[in-house]
Formats: sequence, C-alpha cells, structure tokens
Amino acid sequence: MKTIAILGSTGSIGRQTIDVIRKNGDITLAGISAAGHHIDEMERQAREFRPRLAAVYDEKAAADLKIRLADTDVKVVPGMDGMIELAEMPETDCFVTAIVGMIGIRPTMAAIRAGKDIALANKETLVTAGHLIMPLAVENGVRILPVDSEHSAIFQCLRGNDRSRISRLLITASGGPFRGMSREQLADVTKKDALKHPNWNMGAKITIDSATLVNKGLEVMEARWLFNVPLDRIEVLVQPQSIIHSMVEFSDGAVMAQLGTPDMRLPIQYALYYPERRGLMGERMDFRKISSIELEEPDTETFEGLPLAVRAARIGGSMPTVLNAANEQAVSLFLADRIRFPDIYRIIRESMERFPAVPDPDLETILSVESDVRKSILERW
Repeated sequence: MKTIAILGSTGSIGRQTIDVIRKNGDITLAGISAAGHHIDEMERQAREFRPRLAAVYDEKAAADLKIRLADTDVKVVPGMDGMIELAEMPETDCFVTAIVGMIGIRPTMAAIRAGKDIALANKETLVTAGHLIMPLAVENGVRILPVDSEHSAIFQCLRGNDRSRISRLLITASGGPFRGMSREQLADVTKKDALKHPNWNMGAKITIDSATLVNKGLEVMEARWLFNVPLDRIEVLVQPQSIIHSMVEFSDGAVMAQLGTPDMRLPIQYALYYPERRGLMGERMDFRKISSIELEEPDTETFEGLPLAVRAARIGGSMPTVLNAANEQAVSLFLADRIRFPDIYRIIRESMERFPAVPDPDLETILSVESDVRKSILERW
C-alpha cells in the first residue's frame, strides 16, 4: 500500500487527489497541508482520514486547527518548518505538490532529498528552480511524475518510446474564456468573466492564468525541464474543446496524442499509481458525437502571457522567477479588483525590464528576487 502526503490538500488539485484516494481505498494519507485559507475543509479532511500530520503555513490558522483537532491524534505544525516536516515524513513514498505559488519550492526540495517521489502539480517549482530540482532528483534517485493534464499527456505518450527521438512537443490550450477577443475588448472584461473557464473547473489563480495564456507559457517552461527538450521544439496549439491534452511528434513523423474528457482525476491517478493504469469512473469520449476537433495558432499579439513567458525562459537565470512573481502579484491584484485585466501584462513587462536576470541563481537568490519583485509592484500599484 502506498503512503502519501499532500502539499496543498484544500485546493482544487488537492481535493481531487483526495477524491482519487477515497475512491480507490488503497492509499494511506499520512499528511495534509494548506496555506491556511480553508481551515474548515482541512478539518474535514483530518477527521475523515486521520493523517499523522497536518501542516498549516499561516501560524494563526494553524493554532485554530490545533484547537479544533484537540480530540484527535493529528499533529498540527505551523509555518514553513511544518511544511518541510510534512515533506520529510519517513513513512511516505510520494509527495503530492498541489499548492499554488513559490511556497512549494522548499518543501519539494526537502521531499526530494528525503527520497520521495514527487507527483508534481506546483508549476512554480520547475518554472523558477528547474535547474536545481531536476539534478537534485537525479542525484537522489527520485521520480518527478507530472500531474498537469498537458504534461501527463506527454508523459503518457512517451511511455515505451525513446525520448531521444522526440521531434516536437505540442502542448494544447483551450484558449480560455476570452479566445477570439481583441485587445480593446480585453480592457473591459471583469473578474467574473475571467473566472468562467469554458472546460475546466480550477482554482482562481490558474483560471486567470489560463485566460491570459501565462499558464501555457509556464507549461512550456516546465516541459523543457521535465522532458529535456529545447524551447525551440516545444509548441503551443489552441484546441478549444480540450479533447487533445497534448501531443508528441517523433523523428519519423509519427504523432502520438492523449485524448480524453477534461477530468483532472485521470492525470492525478496516473501519477499516484504509475506505472499501473487504474480504472476510473467518469464521462467517456464518444467519438460518434464529435464532428470535428479544432486546432489553431494562439493569438500571441492579444494574449501576451505566452510570448512573455517564452522570452523569460530564453533569457534564463532568474528571469523566469521575475515573470512568475510579477504574474502572481498581478493576478492577486486583479482578483482584488485593484487592476484591469490588461494590466497583468503591463506589470509583467515592466518587471522584466526593471529586474535584470541573475545567472544560475541558487534557492536563496530565487526567493530574494521573488520578494523584491512583489515589493516593487506593490509600491507602484
């Protein structure tokens, strides 16, 4: 029986991971964690699964949860030290990184050093620290198992194939809720509009990233590290129905794709049980009802998130951290109704101009750059 801990158990991916555990019944949930915004949900998870450890980043929320769980044997630990204790739990085999933001980097590195396989859903880990994470995983004999639907699709297509024969990775995007709009139209969209993803049910931050196409840029950056493929051989295509989750073209011209209904439980379950493929209840593809599968080029003139991210990746060093931190802060401001949708792009552009890239940054430099970028944005906006 596999034993896991979840970093970010109350978010969208965390809750769906727990649903997979609940339905299969043969995974032990030894640890849960959250930033501290959804303590009611965390208490419910703790009472249902009785994990040994519950880590809460926010210390006041941790104190609250400790009082609530006083009648149980669940140990509640606060802060980053608590997150790292969760990552290093000796009884776990796999560490699911489902939390949003750069808060996930330190615990992920701790889990790798402790020899845990990583079921990776935290984009920021590879976007900002891929040059540290991937060698560390090799050094410790740890597998990085992708949970994002696009990277899971590529991972599944590569199974049994020679990775040296990859010609291109083709990452698909739905296009988000504003597909087909002009720059002028984007100026008037609201938060409510942006949170209406056409196909997927996701957390607020990643839904906004999907609308800006920043999300696709981050996925290109991740794919570069996960599959050791140069940026020039990674492309993005808009596939509005979200039927094709991504594709791999090989050197002989063959293209393999993973298709399916939009259900995040599939890539989550595939990562948790890899290399076994388990049955999963849910909607199935009915090709008789599909008249066509659309594919088109992304509009990178209007949706600047993708080209900005690719530019940051090409510059390298700490520039992906600058982009990521600027995007996180800009999305936070947008969700707080303090800026307009196009201002997200403006904030990212200005931050990339303001902060020169530091070559080959270590972890402390990465976290320092993140802090400086956020502080700069808040001072100006």
